[in-house]
Amino acid sequence: MPGKRKKHELPPVSAKKRSQHKKLSIKAVSKRVFFILVGAIMMAIGLELFLVPNQVLDGGIVGISIILSYLTGLKLGLFIFVLNIPFFFLGYKQIGKTFALSTLLGISVLSISTYFLHSVEVFTDDLLLATVFGGIVLGAGVGIVIRYGGSLDGTEILAILFNKNLPFSVGEMIMFFNLFIFTVAGFVFGWDRAMYSLITYFIAFKTIDIVIQGMDESKAAWIISDNYIEIGDAIIDRLGRGVTYLNGQGGFTLHQKKVVFCVITRLEEAKLKGIVEDIDPTAFLAVGSIAEVRGGRFKKKAIH
Repeated sequence: MPGKRKKHELPPVSAKKRSQHKKLSIKAVSKRVFFILVGAIMMAIGLELFLVPNQVLDGGIVGISIILSYLTGLKLGLFIFVLNIPFFFLGYKQIGKTFALSTLLGISVLSISTYFLHSVEVFTDDLLLATVFGGIVLGAGVGIVIRYGGSLDGTEILAILFNKNLPFSVGEMIMFFNLFIFTVAGFVFGWDRAMYSLITYFIAFKTIDIVIQGMDESKAAWIISDNYIEIGDAIIDRLGRGVTYLNGQGGFTLHQKKVVFCVITRLEEAKLKGIVEDIDPTAFLAVGSIAEVRGGRFKKKAIH
């Protein structure tokens, strides 16, 4: 019949229900702004009160800015702001308005903070202390900004764009980019400063991971065993963790299998392995790290 849609035919695009982006509440926006401000100021402290006075630099656009500031005598904040502006527009197109505005806020505060902190007396002239604590403070600041939806360096955005046309991963491209910066730093500041800069970059990188993922790293575990009920009950009783039973199928035998899935902390990993070993030494067990856990019933129950 005319006007009747055929069976299995998809509805017109205009008739589809689209997912609408929900606006953030004032409380959520205020929280985001506050932590981006804190993170940007912390990065400025790491730069101006630890690293830059000791001629140690970070990677990315900030590293280039430090080198240009040293060679020209112009303010560091000026280069950080100007060199990151193109990435604000790229971030707007590639990731979205909220990310772009958060990034613009972070970069603006970072640039202004470095200007005002430039005349403040440095915390230490000891090169090793400056490298370690500068990397920690800088990494914590960057991690806070990333955790709350912004960025303080356009290197990642640039790598994502080039990744579409080059046979390298985003991580590999960032590594190559930073190695180039540290090589240039070796010629400008000396090779000892370049090596200290590598140490700073590594410390900052690990600190960013800790801030984003949290100190209490979670683990996901998948267990395949014919004794899945007994293992599941033991995890609930002895670890106080909830479990989920998933349906699986063996790739070789095509037999139906039950998979026990649970989320634990890294401190509970050894005990989980002991539980599985006690009940079924032949059970398949896979444990992996996960960055974040929300919702459900992850909260630990009391063990009686």
